[in-house]
Amino acid sequence: MKKLIVPGDKSITQRFLILAGLAEGKSLLKGALASTDCLSTADTLQQLGVQITNEPDKDEFTILGSGLQGFRNPSRDLDFQNSGTGARLMLGVLSAQLMLRDVVITGDKSLVKRPMDRVVQPLRRSGAQIDYIENRGVLPISITGKKLVPIIHKSSVPSAQVKSALLLASLVSGQSVIVSEPSQSRDHTERILAASGVKIREELSEGRWEVEIDVTPGKLSPFEVDIPGDFSSAAFFVGYAMLGGAGNGLVIEDVGLNPTRTGLLDVLARMGAKIEISEKSGSYWGEPLGSIEIASIELKGTEIQGEEVPYMIDEFPLLAILGSRAVGVTKIRGAKELRFKESDRIRALVDNMRTIGLEIEEFEDGLEILGTEKPLKGRVYSHGDHRIAMAFGILAALPGNEIEIEGMEVADVSFPGFWKILSELKKDSTKNG
Repeated sequence: MKKLIVPGDKSITQRFLILAGLAEGKSLLKGALASTDCLSTADTLQQLGVQITNEPDKDEFTILGSGLQGFRNPSRDLDFQNSGTGARLMLGVLSAQLMLRDVVITGDKSLVKRPMDRVVQPLRRSGAQIDYIENRGVLPISITGKKLVPIIHKSSVPSAQVKSALLLASLVSGQSVIVSEPSQSRDHTERILAASGVKIREELSEGRWEVEIDVTPGKLSPFEVDIPGDFSSAAFFVGYAMLGGAGNGLVIEDVGLNPTRTGLLDVLARMGAKIEISEKSGSYWGEPLGSIEIASIELKGTEIQGEEVPYMIDEFPLLAILGSRAVGVTKIRGAKELRFKESDRIRALVDNMRTIGLEIEEFEDGLEILGTEKPLKGRVYSHGDHRIAMAFGILAALPGNEIEIEGMEVADVSFPGFWKILSELKKDSTKNG
């Protein structure tokens, strides 16, 4: 059975880069992801005066932090390229940096279309000076650091990025921010802050999930950390193995198993998947770690409802692909958030799947797919979205399909080397078959 290790977690790498920039002293990130998203966040931190050395061959970043209030005015706009996580989290950080004046945050043609108001509005209520430069609700944005005030923010949808931006604003400003969500979103920021010695209060209150920095520290100490493999990257090969693409099975090692990220596994179990999880003992900066073993199996369709969405938000393109090869119908609802990712993922999936001969129905908040075993053929488009490109890459690699993918290179946003690993797995499967 073939073994595989995927690159470091993108969400966790980005958060550690930011926290290392806010710490006082030298931090070391090992196993970090040097994707275009993470490198753009690292570049913006360097523009703010943080010293960062990247050693790609070792998957390491060395960061000399500037302290909670140590950022300097950059000499140019902060361009986050395609990194929505970096841009939104840094909105919280920069809003409370008292020395900053008229700092401009921007991005590529995809990022400047993505909504920012859900982060900007609560930050403004806390006293932040944030101005839209061209169009309301989207980048580019100008920020001048201000002294913030305590707020309570009740969000209508769970959002780890909004929550993290507000927690980081609280950390930098020293002011209390309580974030209340309908249900718990990804909790990487809370785990990392807690492991850094920051006291975090998390509890269910009146049916909603509340998070708050209990006591804001005066400074952050530097750290050394090993970053786990990215579950969202591993998920593509989980799916490929289930569809028979990895021969007699696959083991993915040292991957993050944070329960707010692994909702896909519960859905796959309903679809009949054979998956074995082996979790390592202990905690790695608050993050559980382990291996996933997958065998090929005939999948059956299932239904995904809104309450499951936050725990698998990045895996829906892959899930749609799996549904296209499952017996019966796979129905996804309550996932309107997918329209506001790197692309409108619902529309991108529907258009591409129809192009290659699949039966699919589109809803405002999801889609419905009829599975089939027939060969699929056609040209699909990534729409500049890494997860769309990789999801159709899995389908294209299966025997009998003839699918061309426009914009394959966008996979580098989160998974440099994806196509090479997929090609090697396909070659091994063909050889063993």
